[in-house]
Amino acid sequence: MRSVERTVAVLRAFTARHPTRTLTEVATACGLDRAGTRRILLTLVELGYVRHDGREYSLTPQALEFGHAYLSGRSLPQIAQPHLDRLSDTVREMTALGVLEGPDVRYVAQAPGPKLLSVTIPVGTRFPAHTVSLGKALLAGLPPEDLEIWLSAGTLDPVTPHTLTGRREFLAEIATVRRRGFAVSEGELEEGLLGVAAPVRDRDGAVAAAANIALDARGRSGDEIHRDVIPLLLTTVSRIEADLRLRTGDG
Repeated sequence: MRSVERTVAVLRAFTARHPTRTLTEVATACGLDRAGTRRILLTLVELGYVRHDGREYSLTPQALEFGHAYLSGRSLPQIAQPHLDRLSDTVREMTALGVLEGPDVRYVAQAPGPKLLSVTIPVGTRFPAHTVSLGKALLAGLPPEDLEIWLSAGTLDPVTPHTLTGRREFLAEIATVRRRGFAVSEGELEEGLLGVAAPVRDRDGAVAAAANIALDARGRSGDEIHRDVIPLLLTTVSRIEADLRLRTGDG
């Protein structure tokens, strides 16, 4: 058991900040002696999990097998959940993952904001796709012909005075979402509610879902949202996509 603990400690010594390390650096990071560390590293090199260039050691892509084994049995909402949790803790607002189902968006994962009065939308909730940022991000990911089919199947009914209901206006909004890579919806579902969302793409580049942050529109300025909130959302989406590629073997 002790040898397993030491081996795991050696593997954990390689991080995003320290992807390559010398023998001494690995031993120091693990709290092990140089001789024992060297034996473990040589074994990992022989097994193909670590490479050695003569001076420094680093992990090989084969080490991703461990992450792949974990992620391969998990659904997209399960993969996204820890990322949503971290994002929610950072922005102190509710975050969510949604998918397109007919005329609606259905919430399939969410992380409540830590603030007492933050927005809360339960998993399974459905909203008209054209009224929320999640829906706009998902619709922007459709091929043009599929978007036309979606539009022809229903109407852009108003929910609030701010809801986009004109076909030309709505298509222009979707074109904007495609161009900038994220969607914004302010007061279109509920007065005072602002949402920002970005598409989550699978290994083939197809939009599989969208992630969003729901905020009180009165709590932050537009400049603050574009400067501070949207970059965090896009970074979170990139991390979800990276885990999704790992799950599907494209790591």
